[in-house]
Amino acid sequence: MPLSSIEPRRLYRQIADQIRELVVRGEFVPGARLPPERDLAKQLGVSRPSVREALIALEVEGLVDVRIGSGIYVKSAGNGHMAHANGDASAGPFELLRARHLIESECAALAAKSADKAQVAAIDAALDDMERELAGGDMPLVGDRLFHLRIAEATGNGALVHVVKMLWEERTGPLYKQLEHHYDSPKLWRAAIAEHRAVAKAIAARDVEGARATMRRHLDQAYRRFSKGWDAGN
Repeated sequence: MPLSSIEPRRLYRQIADQIRELVVRGEFVPGARLPPERDLAKQLGVSRPSVREALIALEVEGLVDVRIGSGIYVKSAGNGHMAHANGDASAGPFELLRARHLIESECAALAAKSADKAQVAAIDAALDDMERELAGGDMPLVGDRLFHLRIAEATGNGALVHVVKMLWEERTGPLYKQLEHHYDSPKLWRAAIAEHRAVAKAIAARDVEGARATMRRHLDQAYRRFSKGWDAGN
């Protein structure tokens, strides 16, 4: 008999499947509010970030509606089939941030060791692009990507450049973009740009430990921003 390929199932996908099944069976009807994230995490025995990744996947599918400060509401009864908006093997947004924390902090440290004047100038130019985008009323995503790629290039390691590009392809995927959509604001981006400038300053000063620490701090802050409670008082 022919065999089908076996694909890895991300934890957030398994959680999403369980929640969808409850909706399909009618335990949560359209308009109903789902239990708070913390309750779902406790019942499932998983972390809150994994639950949030699952809920974002369901929102991308159109099954639920995320209302910051209120909670998660069922939009449709669904049909029991996963839309696979981001692929079963793709990383969830919080997985991606953890990977970037490990890899890009070391890229910043290596850049502080090896960046030449032209590469430092290119990093600063990407920051200027972010400022212009934000001043023009856009979220500075183009400049943000360029900033992180310029740092990877300044390591002098082509494999790291490839890895960072791959991470940023995930960064612009539907799940991450949907999560980011709930928090994007000029205030958030002004704070993020200030964090970027601290990284660039450490690299220009050839402060290896400072570059590593400031990049870690920046990605820690992104993780915290995206972890802000969705439910009222949560």
